Amino acid sequence: MNKIIMILNGPNLNLLGQRETEVYGHKTLDDLKDICMKTVESSIFQIDFRQSNYEGELVQWVQECNNSNVAGLIINAGAYTHTSIALLDALKTQKTHIIELHLSNIYRREDYRSHSFISEAANGIICGLGSIGYQLAIEAIIKLNQEKTKDK
Repeated sequence: MNKIIMILNGPNLNLLGQRETEVYGHKTLDDLKDICMKTVESSIFQIDFRQSNYEGELVQWVQECNNSNVAGLIINAGAYTHTSIALLDALKTQKTHIIELHLSNIYRREDYRSHSFISEAANGIICGLGSIGYQLAIEAIIKLNQEKTKDK
């Protein structure tokens, strides 16, 4: 049975490639999905890649991770990173590995972007590496699962 890596993308990420390309680059969300799919091509992992502009939908998807074969959760919560205690609360219920991901370096931007509510629930954070961050986050989830298997 394949293990699922859930990748959740928050508000406005559907506009990648059009919006603030000097910050987020020219790759679209579909390009990022393709990168993710290629990263797991020859592994036992599969990608469940989703995007929503709605906080409640993201919270619901996070909650679903406990009820399925999810080996890890990668979340680029967009602006909800800096505002959503509801998302933090949902993430804190997770029994799986969580990687917080940002295309831009949130610590080199506006002051309000340098605080992340969701970091408290994450195993690690990847930010500022653009689309490469998605590949690195997947590789981290795979390695964390391999270490978990070794420890048993």
